[in-house]
Amino acid sequence: MASSSSVKIACVVVIAMVVVAAPAAEALSCGAVSSNLAPCINYAKSGLGPVPGGCCTGIRNVNSMARTSKDRQDACRCLQNAATAIKGLKLNVIAGLPSKCGVNIPYKISPSTNCNTVN
Repeated sequence: MASSSSVKIACVVVIAMVVVAAPAAEALSCGAVSSNLAPCINYAKSGLGPVPGGCCTGIRNVNSMARTSKDRQDACRCLQNAATAIKGLKLNVIAGLPSKCGVNIPYKISPSTNCNTVN
């Protein structure tokens, strides 16, 4: 049978592993950005009509998930990659989406944005 101190040490190690791993599990992924912003694609291609509610919800979700500078930089890169990968998107329409949805993001959504400087 394990001694009481061995069990305590094992518990401390397990707790430390969970605490260290938790921030990595919460990191913002491109998959999360893409899935949240998928409802914006058709509007971003045409710019016609009202912005879909699901698009604005996705923009708000991504904005709230991007809590740290690294998260915002990662989201910026994901947006840039999507803008080049998805053909037919109107960059001026994309850049205006946050304000149309009443969301203030700390950088311009544009291929020319230097994501490394996003805070």
